[in-house]
Amino acid sequence: MARIIPDGWRELSVTGGAQREIETLALLAAGLPDAYSVYHAVHWTATEGRQAIFGEIDFAVVNLAGDILLIEQKSGFLGETAAGLVKQYPGRSKSVPVQISRMVGKLRGKLASRADIPSVHTDALLYCPDYTVRNPETAGLVRERIVDASAREQLCRIIQELLPARAKTPATPKIHAFLRDLIQLDTDVSALMGHARKLVTRVSGGLAHWARRLEFEPFRLRISGTAGSGKTQLALAEYRTTIEAGKGPLYVCFNRPLADHFKRIAPRGGVACTFHQLCDQRLRDAGKKADFSAPDAFERLQQSAAELPVDATFVFDTIIVDEGQDISETWRDFIFRHARADARLLWLEDPMQNLYGRPPTPLPGWVTLRSQSNYRSPRPIVELLRRLLPGEPAIEAASPIAADEIEFLDYADTAGLLARVKEAIRTCYSAGFRKHDLAIVSYHGRERSQLMALDRLGQTSLRHFTGNYDLFGQPVYTGGDVLVESVYRFKGQSAPAVILAEVDFEALDDRAVRKLFVGATRCSMKLILVVQERSAARLLERMG
Repeated sequence: MARIIPDGWRELSVTGGAQREIETLALLAAGLPDAYSVYHAVHWTATEGRQAIFGEIDFAVVNLAGDILLIEQKSGFLGETAAGLVKQYPGRSKSVPVQISRMVGKLRGKLASRADIPSVHTDALLYCPDYTVRNPETAGLVRERIVDASAREQLCRIIQELLPARAKTPATPKIHAFLRDLIQLDTDVSALMGHARKLVTRVSGGLAHWARRLEFEPFRLRISGTAGSGKTQLALAEYRTTIEAGKGPLYVCFNRPLADHFKRIAPRGGVACTFHQLCDQRLRDAGKKADFSAPDAFERLQQSAAELPVDATFVFDTIIVDEGQDISETWRDFIFRHARADARLLWLEDPMQNLYGRPPTPLPGWVTLRSQSNYRSPRPIVELLRRLLPGEPAIEAASPIAADEIEFLDYADTAGLLARVKEAIRTCYSAGFRKHDLAIVSYHGRERSQLMALDRLGQTSLRHFTGNYDLFGQPVYTGGDVLVESVYRFKGQSAPAVILAEVDFEALDDRAVRKLFVGATRCSMKLILVVQERSAARLLERMG
């Protein structure tokens, strides 16, 4: 079975032409041997003069030697004209031969510009599973490079003829790195889907692409990026690259669940922890133990750790601070004590996710890169946030996933809340989401949330954090089906379907908007808001 990149394609809920491409992926996965890899939806941007040309490669098949076969898929009806095959779109038409020629030319040009990549064979074919080409001689393509409806069962055989299996070469890892870089693949930090499969996100032209191409000394980069802009993907890429270079990275964030998930998906060889875990590790390494039963335990922990000298065990070549909006100046200084003189330092933050009202941490002399492109949240969610944040920089909706409009369910009392959440769960299930695709996110913390105290809600068993950790330091959850988490703990994570519940505020002030922002941007496909009646009226009034 061929390897499909990115993973997670079987879970996608798509229609139309995208559905036809998913069907082709299933065909390629089953019909090609293990020696082949298939990259799906490879996007590029090239600049010619003052114009940016955007294009897409539907599929790139790679053999063990690193040779590449590009596949352009055209679903539906095609037109046969004197100028060759054309695909009709609303108000325009596109020449298929010209599109394929441009696709191949751009890819070859990018490969040729990379002196570090040995020469490999590149080829292309057209796959039109719904149309039979009547006049191949006038199609504008060589007949052997067309797989139409009459030959679609032979697609995998023809691919292997055009791209025969060959032994691995020095070019192979470089080609795969090149294609991964071109489509910007990095593991997405997903609290629910990650345990079954490592999903990937294409951050097209986003932080994982541009930030790592900046060069300056010393490397001190502050990323101020909106939710879903790719901050954690960038952190993972930096972390991985440091380890691959034989060096040591340190990833530090504020939120324990985010640190736990980052640790699970990151390669071994570095340290990933929260700020307080770093302090605790320093004390333990010095043979001391923190007393967490004291009322000021965390302040004592920080002070005790700050008094320790930094030995070679805790000196790092790359330090990545995530959730920088939650890191104070004192914490900043403690963290950066662990950096080598020539270390790469990255500070990742989103001011809109500052739920604790902390002032911005100064980083004098640092280079700042801002990104308002949200690649995670569907357009209806971004539109909601724009209305809630009229005075803030506009967020760009960059998610490739179409989604339904946001659903609002209001309630008056506790009984109404529980009934509405049950209704929201049924709605998600009816839409095709499964229990591990779903997260119920409470607008409140654990102390005020009614939902987080429940083990069941109707027929649905609920899974929530118990407040305890096992012998390996991992958080202990109850054994339910659907995760219930607070907006504070779920910050930095995501789920395909999110029920943002217990939304109840006296005034739609800055703090309320920030909590709504964090909760809504946890969703990658479907969002349902369960809002108290009074709050719902104020929210709808703000939205116009």
